[in-house]
Amino acid sequence: MEENEPKTGKYAMNYGLLTGLVGVVFAVMLFVMDMHYEQVTSVQIIQIVILAAGIVLAILQFKKAGGGLLTISEALKVGAGVALIAGIVGLLWFFIQSNLIEPDYLDKVYEIGKIKAMKDNPSLTEEQIDQGIEMQKGLAWIMYPVGLIINVLIALIISLITGLILKKEEAAY
Repeated sequence: MEENEPKTGKYAMNYGLLTGLVGVVFAVMLFVMDMHYEQVTSVQIIQIVILAAGIVLAILQFKKAGGGLLTISEALKVGAGVALIAGIVGLLWFFIQSNLIEPDYLDKVYEIGKIKAMKDNPSLTEEQIDQGIEMQKGLAWIMYPVGLIINVLIALIISLITGLILKKEEAAY
């Protein structure tokens, strides 16, 4: 009796786009308030809460559409999909912001990092810190795939917890 069973991809796409757009709105808000350089814990927590809310909503709606049935596997698929799509949307915003809107964004980030490194490591010379920054610049492209992977890993944890709480499978008899 598996007529009209919901597809995980549809929910992942819809809620991933929604979650990504909410994340972009938050990022734009930070940008407008000139807080996008600050790397404080509260901003990261809010970003995780936005992701978690999108995942939980997607899993709840998927379960509702499936007649109240949900497996852990389905919860993991929906959650990972939401995070992947939301992550891609967020990376697109970051790319636009750091290349078109504010082309010197990464230079400012490196300068802020240099000041912090000099303060945190007074034994290092300015040349050593500059060498470290140049190395970081050469590996900057890695932040895109690593960001997506971290997003999906966080989503898998959130999805697993949500799936364990909401799990309901069809009776075997």
